Amino acid sequence: MIRCCIFDLDGVVVDTARFHFEAWASLALDLGFRLTAQAAEATKGVGRMESLDIVLRAGGLEGRFSPEEKQRLADEKNARYLAFAAHMTPADVLPGVGAFLEELRHCGVKRALGSASKNAGAILDRCDLRRRFDAVVDGTQVSKAKPDPEVFLKGAEALGMNPAVCVVFEDAAAGIEAAARAGMRSVGVGAGAPLGRASMRIASFEGFTFEKLCREIDDI
Repeated sequence: MIRCCIFDLDGVVVDTARFHFEAWASLALDLGFRLTAQAAEATKGVGRMESLDIVLRAGGLEGRFSPEEKQRLADEKNARYLAFAAHMTPADVLPGVGAFLEELRHCGVKRALGSASKNAGAILDRCDLRRRFDAVVDGTQVSKAKPDPEVFLKGAEALGMNPAVCVVFEDAAAGIEAAARAGMRSVGVGAGAPLGRASMRIASFEGFTFEKLCREIDDI
């Protein structure tokens, strides 16, 4: 039985992945190299400092910066991201998400957000989404980045749910791995990234229903 659905934010609920890429890409140019979309794929679903390490490795700059300099670079990336995302509205909620969240509410299924982003609260407010979740766990409340399962376990705990009755919706390999480590089933969202450990895959939430989720994931 599925009693709780836990959602990543970026690339699952709202279309912010492009803002993260643009922010990292512009920072990379300042550091003297071009960041490809393929290299940036590994930054999805993980924390800011871990993402910075991935970007620096892509540019052959690993080990070149002190902890203080790395913090400055991470802060600069975040400032650029916030500038890109400053004008987000409910129109940036991905197609089908609102209807699916409403169906879960109607069916009595709890809804939690489990995001590594420290900006999740601001994004939820801009997109009028906070009211759609029963619990929100973001990067300000966890100390371990995905693929550690902390963010999902805290989401389940906040709602008094056993991990076995929770399903995670993710678009990143690190998030799918985190769900597996939490003892939760998972739905890989999107057609692009390799999400081999996902319990099932959907291209988007358009036309997706709770009935389909229960039918397909319980057949696995």
